Amino acid sequence: MNDGLNIAVVGHTNTGKTSLLRTLLRDTQFGEVSDRPSTTRHVEGAQLLADGRPVATLFDTPGMEDAIALLDYLDTLAPPAERLDGPDRLNRFLASAEAVGRFEQEAKVLRQLMQSDAGFYVIDVRDPVLPKHRDELTLLSYCARPLLPVLNFVNAPLNHEGAWRDMLSRVGLHAQIRFDTVTPEADGERRLYEALATLLPSQRPALDQLIDSRATDEMHRRHAATRLVAELVIDVAASRRQVSADDEVIAQAVKQLHADVRQREQHCVDALLDLYGFNRNDVIAAQLPLLDGRWEDDLFSAETLRVMGVSVGKGAAAGAAAGVGIDLIAGGLTLGAAAALGALIGGTWQSISNFGDRIKGKLTGERELTVDDAILRVLAARQQALLGALSGRGHAATGPIDLSTAPVQQWTEGALPDEIELARAHPAWSRLGGRRIDDDNERQEAIRHLAERFFLSPGSADQAAR
Repeated sequence: MNDGLNIAVVGHTNTGKTSLLRTLLRDTQFGEVSDRPSTTRHVEGAQLLADGRPVATLFDTPGMEDAIALLDYLDTLAPPAERLDGPDRLNRFLASAEAVGRFEQEAKVLRQLMQSDAGFYVIDVRDPVLPKHRDELTLLSYCARPLLPVLNFVNAPLNHEGAWRDMLSRVGLHAQIRFDTVTPEADGERRLYEALATLLPSQRPALDQLIDSRATDEMHRRHAATRLVAELVIDVAASRRQVSADDEVIAQAVKQLHADVRQREQHCVDALLDLYGFNRNDVIAAQLPLLDGRWEDDLFSAETLRVMGVSVGKGAAAGAAAGVGIDLIAGGLTLGAAAALGALIGGTWQSISNFGDRIKGKLTGERELTVDDAILRVLAARQQALLGALSGRGHAATGPIDLSTAPVQQWTEGALPDEIELARAHPAWSRLGGRRIDDDNERQEAIRHLAERFFLSPGSADQAAR
């Protein structure tokens, strides 16, 4: 046995044992998850860390497949008249030829549980309760180790959770825990370890340390994630680019600005996936899809604005596909947003509207490009939706994250945060396009406030996930 707490993860074939380990370890690569039976063929261990130090080791075991026949075989090895207890009966079996033959898989499971301090018995509640399951629990009870039933896939619309709870109580397993490995509840992991501590009182200090460490890790992860998103929004909001009044030059500058914004958003998405331990192919955004690991080039489309519930004014409707505002500047003075209201450009360059043509006839000078408020709303809303989805996703999930959720109201309605207006006045704050900047305290404060007020609050994450 390893130092510290040893936990065997056991159960019938294909109930989600490896999935449980993936979610507890926050590792999508641990073991192999498949709908095929008997995917796990060998015992594999992995450590749970608290404050960087190992506290417990989880052992993934093969699925039990023929408990009924094994119980019959045990009776031939040790007839009831011999009155052997459970461990003695199993030791006799493990020394037999059948333990490396017909019942090799069951032998691996039973041997590991006997060498462990306790076991998680993983149950797929979508399966009906059958006699083979009762026989499995009889065999596992012979190991004389505390066993905690883990009810998996409880969020499936059709399940037999009630029948399972009744059967477990009938065999004396009254301590049970609901833990959906695909969509675990926010406090599911804490409750799992607390339930285990009731079965192993001597291990409560170690398990309490693990609980506290995981909570601290989650808080730090959430803070880091919200800062990533807030910095994305500040970078895009602060970006201002001056170009000449030539139509072709402006069109090319807009194309480059679009590309820089998309690249910056993709960088944020990749960083969030890394932070939460997910892969690039774990995200799909439905009408905002991810193709080949990259967000679809729909950020600047009118359809994206419609899907996310972001409205634009009549003056901006024709240019919603571009999402770039234009200020006219001459002699170093900006005529301001009021003079350029609605002056957005579409997928191909269009004139700046009738009043813009009149101004162009009177003035020469440069144009200043900024990212429109509507696009900032979409950026913030769908990144917040991604935050909510990642924080509520188990690492056993095999389907992609679906972001086809209701838009986040705080970003699609009402005034934008003051921090965004502040960023508008500080173009030097933007790293868009790989620009190097002097990261001053004022910029960092704006990022911190934006993260805390609009991304970090629990309600915002819950709302995004719904």
